[in-house]
Amino acid sequence: MKPTDPQSPLSRRHFFQRSGALVGAATVGWQGVASAAEKVIPGFEPTADDPNASQGWQPISDRKIRVGLVGYGVCKFSAQFFFQNHPNVEVVAVSDLIPERCAELAKVTGCAKTYPSLEELVKDDKIEAVFVCTDAPHHAQHCIAVLQHGKHVAVAVPAVFSSLEDAERVFEAVKKSGLTYMMFETSAFHEDLFAMRQIYHVGGFGKLLYSEGEYYHYMEQPIDSYKGWRIGLPPQFYPTHSNAYHLCVTGGSFTEVSCLGMPSVIEHLKPANNSYKNPFGTEIALFRTSEGGMARMAVSWDTPGLEGEMGRIRGQLGSFNGQFAGSQKPKLPSTKRPPLPPGVQPGSHGGSHGHLTNEFISAILQNRKPLVDVGMALNLTVAGIVAHQSALKDGELMKIPQFKW
Repeated sequence: MKPTDPQSPLSRRHFFQRSGALVGAATVGWQGVASAAEKVIPGFEPTADDPNASQGWQPISDRKIRVGLVGYGVCKFSAQFFFQNHPNVEVVAVSDLIPERCAELAKVTGCAKTYPSLEELVKDDKIEAVFVCTDAPHHAQHCIAVLQHGKHVAVAVPAVFSSLEDAERVFEAVKKSGLTYMMFETSAFHEDLFAMRQIYHVGGFGKLLYSEGEYYHYMEQPIDSYKGWRIGLPPQFYPTHSNAYHLCVTGGSFTEVSCLGMPSVIEHLKPANNSYKNPFGTEIALFRTSEGGMARMAVSWDTPGLEGEMGRIRGQLGSFNGQFAGSQKPKLPSTKRPPLPPGVQPGSHGGSHGHLTNEFISAILQNRKPLVDVGMALNLTVAGIVAHQSALKDGELMKIPQFKW
């Protein structure tokens, strides 16, 4: 496991001071991310719990999945998704490379067993599933290790980092294992995107002609990270929050891309100042979709002001931009997100955290594919890797590898 690096020369305080609020995000009541004197990382703003989150919930099993949590860096991420509160989960082990963080993770999740690394934790035969919240460059390696040790795996975004070869390796590892793999893409359970998906699958939009997704996260200073992996990060290496506004609606894929990048005035986003030689603070991709439509997906680190994960879609029969509108009035399904188990709140990132955990645990209990399975996870991720390659070639149209599960 590779957590964020406490010795990073970049100031987390400077980042917090300059970060704006994530637009429209419902957020977790736990106050552990930052003190009241600091602005929190967008997506983690603390708010009150929802007293009606469990209204109408029905249990599907009395079995408890034994889970290990790995990674407790600057976002304290693995404790933010309510595994420790889910009635079908027992958190049996936790890990972080930094002993103080590992001890705090154990304390806040009520777990007695700790391991110094993911590599040690996955050897524990008591563990059935692992939530991987390590640094993005090691997501593929760590998920493969979990699967090879016979455990289900959930992972923070992105599924892989910069490598199409790693995408193939993850796909083959999941296929070989027969185990549950899920990427925790937060946009997938935003209230608006959930409604779009429900309407799309009953034909309310017809064939989608055009979609837009945007992930704006101003980073004059990057968030502290293990070995500085966030310094100068190419925007389209972190594309899933925006790409979800098509792919998590339709379940399809992007087949080809032309992407343009804008050189940044921010120092760490200049190619001489980052290990990626990345010159771009903003990358805008135009994709061809698997159903023949188009999608414009934007990721930006250097545009102050409006921040967040957002999107909209247009189809032959209707559109959605905050609400459904169309020339016809089809019978639409409920667009309300499902109830959560008692003790599990919607949480941060648009109220997605609790829903993602419940989807993962329910998929294991019901022996079914989770929403963001390995195919969707890789299609969300690799499109951005190819988009960055296109941007480096001044918008050259490029084919995107396809993953179907």
